[in-house]
Amino acid sequence: MPDPEPPPNDCPFPKRFPSQLVRDDAFFMSLAYNQAIDAWRRDEVPIGCVIALDGEVIAAAHNAVEVNRDPTAHAEMLAITQAAAHLGDWRLERCTLYVTKEPCPMCSGATLMSRLSRVCYAVPDPKMGCLGGATNLNELERVNHRCELTAGGVLEDECRELLQAFFRLKRTQAG
Repeated sequence: MPDPEPPPNDCPFPKRFPSQLVRDDAFFMSLAYNQAIDAWRRDEVPIGCVIALDGEVIAAAHNAVEVNRDPTAHAEMLAITQAAAHLGDWRLERCTLYVTKEPCPMCSGATLMSRLSRVCYAVPDPKMGCLGGATNLNELERVNHRCELTAGGVLEDECRELLQAFFRLKRTQAG
């Protein structure tokens, strides 16, 4: 039986409330940002993700590695699983994944394997990102699927500030 969920932690960042009238990249990234705040409140690395299809959110998740004790419980992996269940198909064609930080190797592979048509991420990751940062799995010569990428720019500053503040706090708490 899993442990009860820990009490929420304070997060100094407010959630965003984007207008429902314009469902653009900033709108969906704001929803992913809100998921990242939920992750912070659960003492998880604040990364959030939403998947949209035809202007509607079909999946939303944040990192849950610590609470689930599962190294694969990244926001993208959880959202991809939700979206596949929602559609009743593992192929997420015509879907866009919005995530607050560039996907790691595992999550980048999952975006390609699930046939997402587009990935939009806020903060590039030159150390572990695999959709343009450290490497780009999307450009492998023999890969049988490629997604359109929007790399950085959409709420990049806000998402970077959230991540940096979280890790600053963790270093301070560690002494």
